[in-house]
Formats: sequence, structure tokens, C-alpha cells
Amino acid sequence: MNNRPLILLSNDDGVTAKGINELIKALNGLGEIIVMAPDGPRSGASSAITSESPVKFVKVKKDKDITIYKCSGTPVDCIKLALHAVVPRTPDVIIGGINHGDNSSVNVHYSGTMGIVIEGCLKGIPSIGFSLCNHSFDADFSPTLPYIRKITENVIKHKLPQGICLNVNFPDVAEYKGVKVCQQTKGSWENEWKTCVHPRGGEYFWLTGNYKNHEPENEESDHWALDNGYVAITPTQIDVTAYHYINKLKSWDYTI
Repeated sequence: MNNRPLILLSNDDGVTAKGINELIKALNGLGEIIVMAPDGPRSGASSAITSESPVKFVKVKKDKDITIYKCSGTPVDCIKLALHAVVPRTPDVIIGGINHGDNSSVNVHYSGTMGIVIEGCLKGIPSIGFSLCNHSFDADFSPTLPYIRKITENVIKHKLPQGICLNVNFPDVAEYKGVKVCQQTKGSWENEWKTCVHPRGGEYFWLTGNYKNHEPENEESDHWALDNGYVAITPTQIDVTAYHYINKLKSWDYTI
């Protein structure tokens, strides 16, 4: 059994979400699958961890090659706890998703799905995030499944360099034009809060917003790929050092 790939899965939409169950379906038979996912939605959790309260998990299902646990913590807690207390050996790959909603462009910094992937990458384990540009709880993930399996097979076969993980996004279309390896789109969120008046007085706020693409004509970007019907694979790195700016900072006067 140890010769078969060990695959660790999690998500930020919760253990009962359709996306993670479709992910299990896509990977069924590829190896031993262990799932440790939050017990409820944790969208936007990024790389948050739980440090002020205890975290627990329980087993919810056990089949021949698939074991599923639910966890009271964040998506990153799920990975940390699974690696500490559940997996019998280092996984061959860690996967987050399938997320309900895309994680292209700057969304990678907010995403609990990509928090999973970055945590796996920090641990030196090849890691992939899969997301579909559809927030519906009953989204149709079927076009993504053969691509997810193929990409996962490639990562298990070829591995990934230390410090590199993959952010894979699917457009919400019935058939894809192909796969494009992309760069992260430069963009930002605007008008991020809706102000509401409480009936008992005072204001409260709902997070919302409009995404602004700063380079809509950039055919190398993940947003262009998604807007034009392609699967977007963005190689992502955990080292965020701005190397090109180091010498400039060294030239400043730091005399006190």
C-alpha cells in the first residue's frame, strides 16, 4: 500500500461542500485519499491559524481507500493537524478545493483554499489548489474532473520545485479551449463594503466589492485565460522577497 500515492485533501467551503466531494470523485483510484476539512464554511480564511482555543477533529467516513475527517479549525489548521495526527507518512501531494469561486489574481492572498496549498508548500510537499469560477453551492464541476486528475497525475510524476505550488482555476463553461500556464493578473478590489442601517440604530457592513482588472489585454494573465475559456495554471511561490528592490533599499541612509 505504501507504494501507492498518498493524497491529502482539504477545502475552505466545508467538508459537506459539493466541490470537495467532486474532488474526491476526480481522484478516486489514484491512490490513498485522506480528507481533513473544516466542519463548516471558512471562505476567505487565507493562512489563518487557531491559537486562542483548542481544535478537534472526528472521523466521519472510512472506505477502502478514502478516509474523511472534519475539523473545528481553519483550512490551514486542517493541514497542520492532519500531518501531525492522521497521515501515516508524508503525502505525495496536498490539494485544496474544488473551491466554489475563482482564486485567480489577488484572490490568492485571501483564499482559504490557497492557504491550504501554501501550507503544504511550506512543508515541502507538492501542493495544488483547484477553483471553479462559480459560487453556487450546486455548481457543475463535471468539466473540471478529467483536468484535475491529469494535473494531479503530472504533479505526482514530476513533483514541484521547493517553494513552488500551483494555483489552478477553471472558467464556468461546459467545455474548455485548453490549458494556459499563466501569470497572476494585476488587479484590485474596490467598493468593498456595503453600508446598512440597523433598525435599532447605528450601521453595519457587508463585505462585497467589485474586482478591477488593471491589465485586461494581457494574454499571459490568469484572468485573460479564464475570460477566454481556458484552464489557468499559475505557478505560485511562497518566497515573497522583492529581490529587485534589495539594492535600492541598501542605498538608503539609515544613520540615526
